[in-house]
Amino acid sequence: MSTNAAMAETAALVGDPARAAMLNALMDGRALTAGELAGVAGITAQTASGHLARLAAAGLLAMERQGRHRYHRLATPAVARMLEAIMTVAGSAPPPARPRRIGPADAAMRNARTCYDHLAGRLGVAIADAMAARGQVELATDGGAVTAAGEAFLQSLGISPQAGTRRAFCKPCLDWSERRHHLAGGLGAALCTRCFELGWVKRVPASRTVLVTRAGEAGLRQAFGIELA
Repeated sequence: MSTNAAMAETAALVGDPARAAMLNALMDGRALTAGELAGVAGITAQTASGHLARLAAAGLLAMERQGRHRYHRLATPAVARMLEAIMTVAGSAPPPARPRRIGPADAAMRNARTCYDHLAGRLGVAIADAMAARGQVELATDGGAVTAAGEAFLQSLGISPQAGTRRAFCKPCLDWSERRHHLAGGLGAALCTRCFELGWVKRVPASRTVLVTRAGEAGLRQAFGIELA
């Protein structure tokens, strides 16, 4: 298949509202069953299975079995980056004639959420800004690097730099709501995991939104100098 045809096919797959809803539900990095994804999309389980088969055939989803259940997840971080980029472009479109009311759930998602396996929203951008300002990371539009000061800081948080892995350790990801970069790659994933381990953030059920806990307010302030209030 030519590059143009492949791009058109991928765009058509993502462009269906039901498939877009299911893909968006997987952006927090977890795996969900066909039934759970059907509920998210508001369609029948049979219809969802057809959509999921097409997404898997196109390399957008991966499926794994555990007992009698089949779980679906985004196939690669590249798929998550593509979806986040689409959200960025879609968010730049002119507003509708009747402005949509932004409810508390939307405000919470803009404040802090997961973008596949790393932190995004105001929280993710604030962490990236803090580490860049302190010379712990160096970020450019096409990549990034952890400095010696950054390695020492990560070790103080209980994170070991994963040098030698195939995945890029430090890279920027354009945040669709903030229009600035947060940290992705292995570094972004490690920071996200550590924040959950320390109890600094907790998930909102059935959502990409995460909430900063009381312990997180203190920990983020001490570690990064961040005040989100």
